[in-house]
Amino acid sequence: MFHRTQIPATRRWIVKIGSALLTRDGAGLDPEVLGPWIAQMAAQHAAGREVVLVSSGAVAQGMARMGWRQRPQSLHALQAAAAIGQMGLIRAYEDGFSRHGLHTAQVLLTRDDLADRKRYLNARSTLRTLLSMGVVPVVNENDTVATDELRFGDNDTLAALVANLVEADLLILLTDQDGLFSANPHLDPDALLIDRARVDDPRLDRAAGGSSGALGTGGMITKLRAARLAARSGCATVIAPGRRAQSLSSIAAGADVGSLLVPAQGPQAARKRWLAGHLRVTGRLVLDDGAVKALREGGRSLLAVGVTGVDGHFARGEVVACVDSKGQEVARGLVNYDAPDAIRIQGLPSSKFEEVLGFVDDEELIHRDNLVLL
Repeated sequence: MFHRTQIPATRRWIVKIGSALLTRDGAGLDPEVLGPWIAQMAAQHAAGREVVLVSSGAVAQGMARMGWRQRPQSLHALQAAAAIGQMGLIRAYEDGFSRHGLHTAQVLLTRDDLADRKRYLNARSTLRTLLSMGVVPVVNENDTVATDELRFGDNDTLAALVANLVEADLLILLTDQDGLFSANPHLDPDALLIDRARVDDPRLDRAAGGSSGALGTGGMITKLRAARLAARSGCATVIAPGRRAQSLSSIAAGADVGSLLVPAQGPQAARKRWLAGHLRVTGRLVLDDGAVKALREGGRSLLAVGVTGVDGHFARGEVVACVDSKGQEVARGLVNYDAPDAIRIQGLPSSKFEEVLGFVDDEELIHRDNLVLL
């Protein structure tokens, strides 16, 4: 099971920062706070880590620009505030990271983007490409079109789903609390900080509270839920004190900072189980003996060159069965190409895809991370 001593070896982080840490009591973004956060993330990037930032603060920034002191109750007013504030939020991050020689990219998502398999794969490919280019993606919910997301403060949940999406090693939820306590520390003087626990420990439900601030909408309940979502792909979570100096640096060193919530399974087993729970076969790929061996013995991705037949009407992102020449099922996975395109590229090396299709989405027909052996 995951321990803090393993954190220094982690390489892909999702860092979520809440509104309370970025704003000055309704006065908009606080540059004196934002700068140190950016510097810490830049330092982690320089140390060889890939960092995806999930940032709240758009609504709070929009409220400040419009001179609103109270969070609007109207959904449309919230969406308008988010649209106004998003401009300042992204500009602040772009300017801040550029001082450290880093490029940023704005990525706006909703739950639907991650629920729909085709959009899921598109978002995954984009984020992985950005990370491979050394860019820091700044992710936020597309609040101008989101509905329930705005009401329930799902940036914690969004961060967890992004952790699933890019197979992150660690999710860090920065908050204005020291971590998750055994009881509400504001009401119970005997409440103790939970240093480490498994995400499936039922005692965590009793420990989490539902409080939220005037600007943000999240509480410990949403953070616990997020940790459990992240654990589906084997990602550990740290609920960390955002007001502590150099929190990210301390976490990277394996120090006892905040609450570490660990998955019950290792990353590979957890991710395969998560994928297996979403499997509904919509088509079939027939593999030659070499492809079957590569999957079973080499842990490889499925390449089109090893496919001898394509059956069914499936779309990119749907689940297909992989069978050998005798029809025996070998594996299932999320396919990267629609059925008509898969038929055209079967038996071909990836170098021929653009010539045949006019485009290239992925070099693999099914990536090994999206493949479950049977």
